[in-house]
Amino acid sequence: QLQASGGGLVQPGGSLRLSCAASGFTPAYYAIGWFRQAPGKEREGISCISSGGIGTYYTDSVKGRFTISRDNAMNTAYLQMNSLKPEDTAVYYCTTSWSGVCPRDVRRESEWRYWGQGTQVTVSS
Repeated sequence: QLQASGGGLVQPGGSLRLSCAASGFTPAYYAIGWFRQAPGKEREGISCISSGGIGTYYTDSVKGRFTISRDNAMNTAYLQMNSLKPEDTAVYYCTTSWSGVCPRDVRRESEWRYWGQGTQVTVSS
């Protein structure tokens, strides 16, 4: 089971750190991804980190602003989001892959195994 948390309301330019906590299995063996779904839009994959934390991926719209990390000892992954924009408003989900490496196409939902409930991020003044 995965649980995303840390969302909330933040002003443009602000920061949030999302957490993804796993229970019932050991996520250390799997890559972890973050997706988001904005109102009226499809869910999109935005970031991934490999099991060892070495390989990372960011979609262009968040590159340079978001940082993915993980603490395998704590069975937790994080998404540090800086310089937030109104277009970052969405429900954010974390997920694990079927292996320790990030999928070739991070955006494809079929590449991901377990999904947690999302956390709402609203960027507004």
